[in-house]
This record gives sequence, C-alpha cells and structure tokens, in this order.
Amino acid sequence: MYDFTKVVDRSHTNSVKWQGTDNELPLSIADMEFAVAPEIVKAMHTKLTTPYFGYEYVPLAFFQAISEWYQTQHQTQISTAWMLFCNGVVPALSSMIRRLSQPGDQVVVQTPVYDIFFHSIENNGRHVVESPLSYDPQQACYSIDWADLEAKLAQPLSKIMLLCNPHNPIGRVWSRVELQNIIQLCQQYHVWLISDEIHGDLVLGQPAYTPVAALPPALLTNVAACVSPSKTFNLAALHSACVIVPDPDLRATISRGFNNDELAEPNLLAVPATIAAYQQGQTWLQELLQVLTANRQQVTAWLNQLPVNLQLASANATYLLWFDVSSMTANAQELATFIKQQTGLILNAGNVYRGNGAHFLRLNSACPPAMLKQALSRFQTGLINFVPSKNH
Repeated sequence: MYDFTKVVDRSHTNSVKWQGTDNELPLSIADMEFAVAPEIVKAMHTKLTTPYFGYEYVPLAFFQAISEWYQTQHQTQISTAWMLFCNGVVPALSSMIRRLSQPGDQVVVQTPVYDIFFHSIENNGRHVVESPLSYDPQQACYSIDWADLEAKLAQPLSKIMLLCNPHNPIGRVWSRVELQNIIQLCQQYHVWLISDEIHGDLVLGQPAYTPVAALPPALLTNVAACVSPSKTFNLAALHSACVIVPDPDLRATISRGFNNDELAEPNLLAVPATIAAYQQGQTWLQELLQVLTANRQQVTAWLNQLPVNLQLASANATYLLWFDVSSMTANAQELATFIKQQTGLILNAGNVYRGNGAHFLRLNSACPPAMLKQALSRFQTGLINFVPSKNH
C-alpha cells in the first residue's frame, strides 16, 4: 500500500541530517528516509482546518491510543492512569534525572549506549557510571556483565539506572528474565530504573520486545518507561512522548518535574498525529518492517562479498546497524572521518557511545534500497582505501 522506494531530496528542508554539502550521504542521525504514513499526515491536515491555535491539553484519547497499541502489538496491558505526556523522550530523561537524584549522584548505564544519555546525565551535574556490556568478537554479540552491573548499582552514590530496551546501538532486545534481574538488582540497591523504549516497535522477528510494563506489579514500584511514536513512525520533530509510571508516588514526583520544567503541554499537532499513528499506522509499520528486513539482507549479501574483514554486530532490533571495524582500526572516529572525506558517506563513529564503541561504526539503514546500495558502495570504497595512522 505504501511506497518505500522513492528517494526524496531533503536538503534545504531544515533537516539536521541533510544540512551538509550536495555530495554528502548522511546515514547517521536516527530518522528515516521514508515518507510518513498518509493517515498521519491527513490527521495533521484536519487539525489545521480549524485555525485556532491556542493552548491545548492532552485528552484521554491520546493515552487510550497508546494503551490499545501496546495491547494489540505487544500483548501488554498498560493502564492509562500510569501515563504522563512529555514533549520528548530526551527531555523526559533529563527531567527525571533532575527530579530523582541530586548533583554529584551517579547514573548507571550499559555501554556502548545512545550518546545523548551522557549529555542528560553530565549536563545536569550527575556522574556517568559505565557498566560495559560483554562482547564476544567471535559471535559478534553482546551480553550483560551481571557481576559488574551489580557492583555499579551497589555503589552508594548510584541513584538511577538508564536502560535502553531495545538497546541502541547494538540492536539487542532484553528478555523478560533479563529485565526481571535488572529490576530486582535496582530494587535491592534502591536505584530508580528509567527505561528508554523508543525503539520497541522496530524489532525484526524473534526474540520479541518485552516492555518493562509487562512485568509483574511487584517489580514496577521503582520503574519509569519512555515510549514515543517518533522512531516507529518517523515523527521525530513532532515532540510527543509518553512516560509510563505504574507506582503512583513515583508518578506524582515525575509529573511535578515535568510541569516545573514546562514539558507537559503538547504542541499543535502532537495529539492528533500520535493518535492517528497508533490507531491507523499498523499496516504502514508492517510494511516498514518488511523493508528493513530486506535492507538487512542486502547488507548481509554485501558483507559476504566484501574484500575486507567487517562484521555486523547488530541483533534483531532497530534500523541502526553496528559494524565491528576492529580488524582495521582501534579508532572508529578516524575511519569515519576518512570515509566522509573520501566518499561523502556520513556514519556515526562508535567512540561517542563509549564502552568498546571505538571499534565500531553505526549506519542508519532506514532508507530506500537504492540509497542503501549507494551507501554500501561508498562504504566499501572508504574501507578499501583506508590506511590507519601510526598512532592507532
């Protein structure tokens, strides 16, 4: 029903991703090169037909649409009473960090992880405590270092853990058992758990995404989960998110923080577009997942004929592909800079995600197949011609 093949010129559109030169091909920032579902656009147009753009509140229908989506898509019952509106997941993270901890406290993260986590922690005067994920280079996969995670959570100044589920950039969904173990450790050491679940709908096959809200009530007393249509439906500029907080006391504390930080009021289009996405976007998402799966297959075929040693270390979630370049360099930033200079292809250097990220590059595969083919051609040219500096 939908066209995922059309390549559109997004330069000169105020796109952060496409603000470079004409020769550049940016497959870095995590938004998609696919048109938003027309059902969502129609809902926006309908809203604009009434030219009164005053202050708005968030109606119950907004939260009901999210609750029904999680019931049908993820077989998880989430009460609308648990939900708070926020104008973005990252603003929500920063607000909760300020509200649930004090300057100088520690926030635990599992690295390599989404780099904006570090900004939200450090810009608010808290300290990052890394619990590096264990990496198996033979299998090109990650797992949790449980002993290290417990040691970091047990430190007296550790007050919050930021979880990424599914995990960006490694594309890993955490199992129900893993989530239970994480929450139990957080409860044992009196640590708040904030789970960023913005990529939860973007899972290709099994294992499936398990929302933390799907766990037994006894495990949810210290938990807040952030969800949004922004990644699923390519609505990053909509600034619409929902924070799910089952415990009423914790929810009241977080709500006070959102209101103090002026994050609880929707913009003009946030409500109708979000409702349309969750009520009418299922078919569009199903087709998107088929395209993303085919793009992964294109990447796999490309890797099989590549004349240099490159491994795909991504699991089955997100459209962000995580390439192990350790056979070529110990500094992915140097390689990313070279590829950009030589070919115009822009990738994320893994250094910014900390942990062992300096050995990885991240590529956004959410684009038409023709664009991906061109990107892989440029990528290959850069890899073949790269010569690491003597310092690395």
